[in-house]
Amino acid sequence: MSKVIEGLYYSESHEWVKVEGNFGYIGITDYAQNALGNIVYVDMPDVDDEIEKDSEFGAVESVKAASDLIAPVSGKVVEVNESLNDEPELLNKDAFENWIVKVELSDTAELDALMDAKAYEDICKE
Repeated sequence: MSKVIEGLYYSESHEWVKVEGNFGYIGITDYAQNALGNIVYVDMPDVDDEIEKDSEFGAVESVKAASDLIAPVSGKVVEVNESLNDEPELLNKDAFENWIVKVELSDTAELDALMDAKAYEDICKE
């Protein structure tokens, strides 16, 4: 069973958002990293890029597949997790500790469309 953390928001495309004030940290879920296998590369946007809810903002590549990152929320990228450039496997070690991008949220109402931990667990079981 994949790990799911309470208090985060989840998308059907297996990204999570941790909200702190007007900022959101976005990463991939434990379920996603398990499905991908050994992650070898993370393609991230640049700082100051605008990302749009439900649009692609990067990709995660593993030895067996590449998967687009789909933005669960809209906002301006204020930080990227530079350590993933050298150690993309950090996402396999702990998908929830290792966020991919930090964004300044442009519309916090978008969070209402995302799932809580319980709802996300349910879709992972399907």
